[in-house]
Amino acid sequence: QVQLVESGGGVVQAGGSLRLSCAASRSTFSRYAVAWFRQTPGKEREFVAGISWIDSSTYYADSVKGRFTLSRDNAKNTVYLTMNTLKPEDTAVYYCAAGSPHRGRHEYEYPYWGQGTQVTVSS
Repeated sequence: QVQLVESGGGVVQAGGSLRLSCAASRSTFSRYAVAWFRQTPGKEREFVAGISWIDSSTYYADSVKGRFTLSRDNAKNTVYLTMNTLKPEDTAVYYCAAGSPHRGRHEYEYPYWGQGTQVTVSS
């Protein structure tokens, strides 16, 4: 069992930056793949970015590629999502998820989820 806690959300103007954190309860967090998803009201949760547990490679949704960067600090059991050049359409609740898929992009591949953190980008 892994407990995840997201933080770092907030309100930012378009073009600004935020860094989200996902802290895990287990020291073996480095052995898990981690992904970020986001959801807006009335829409399904969508994949944003992920990091593989096998080779720590990162991969991104096309909508955020080049603007968002995923990194992990295994010593702190934390994964970070750095979001630059934010757009109003990035407004959503962002969720951190953990599991064991290799480069998974689907909700069902991740059994562990955080509670979410709200990101609001004003125009």
